[in-house]
Amino acid sequence: MGRFDLARRIAALDPEKDHLEIYQISSGQEFPWDYTRALEFALFRTYCVPSISKLLAATGEFRDRAQRRYDDTALLMAEMAAHGYDSDRGREALKVVNRAHGRYAISNDDMLYVLSTFIYDPIDWITRYGWRPLHSNEKLAAYFYYREVGKRMGIKDIPQTFPDFRNFKDSYEERHFVYSDTNREIGEYTVGLFAGWFPAPMRPAVRLGVRGMLDDRMLRAFGFEPAPAWVGALAGAGLKARAGALRFFPPRRESVLGNPKSNHTYPGYPTGYRPSDLGAPPPPDDLPEELRRPSRQDQGNIDMA
Repeated sequence: MGRFDLARRIAALDPEKDHLEIYQISSGQEFPWDYTRALEFALFRTYCVPSISKLLAATGEFRDRAQRRYDDTALLMAEMAAHGYDSDRGREALKVVNRAHGRYAISNDDMLYVLSTFIYDPIDWITRYGWRPLHSNEKLAAYFYYREVGKRMGIKDIPQTFPDFRNFKDSYEERHFVYSDTNREIGEYTVGLFAGWFPAPMRPAVRLGVRGMLDDRMLRAFGFEPAPAWVGALAGAGLKARAGALRFFPPRRESVLGNPKSNHTYPGYPTGYRPSDLGAPPPPDDLPEELRRPSRQDQGNIDMA
């Protein structure tokens, strides 16, 4: 198999009809490391929204179990991508996600925004740091894939075109990225999570490096001091050097989706585990009433998958 054979396969497929196959090739074979890093920062980005960070802070999950919350999200999303959102495991993963969200009063716009980051943040990352440019079919397939996932999550009013959803994301960030104490709290927990993946002597450098990768709008929303300019420049140069080297690597013959190597919470996953073994616990007893799902009608979305 040649280095660009999978790209040619993607170019021959229909981005709407074949969106799952394209997304599986792109995220599981062509750019698995890049998708993982981009989705880490995509979730990090959502914590710049006070209504989102306020809920996360109130549950205490990021304070007490940040690694488990990270692993649950990564594994559940990987189950849907690896097996398809309408497969047995995909539907089971969706039920876990919907059950967790169904316990809280989350606005539809907040759900829409989080969904949008899963589409556009990896596209932006790979545009900057990928070993080859994304084909337009890959970009559109990501949109169509997450549009279907969003429908199965009960998210309403998903924009009907790729550029419309991008415009929604950009407008949402302009209006809602503002500083709050809970943004900073969840941001600090997340930086600590990232740093904890490295040996102790390296953690201060990792914390600095993470700040160097954040844009000005994110830094203001978290209340973080910018890293020196050379930090971001060095990180970007390293990522571009990696991309240049990867052009000479052989293509990945097997997808990494569904076979995570970096999860810390569930040893040996997926062996011995089902998606239903994952997920957050019920809300704490002291959760403010306004953050709980307010009505029985809304509860109907929990198990719709």
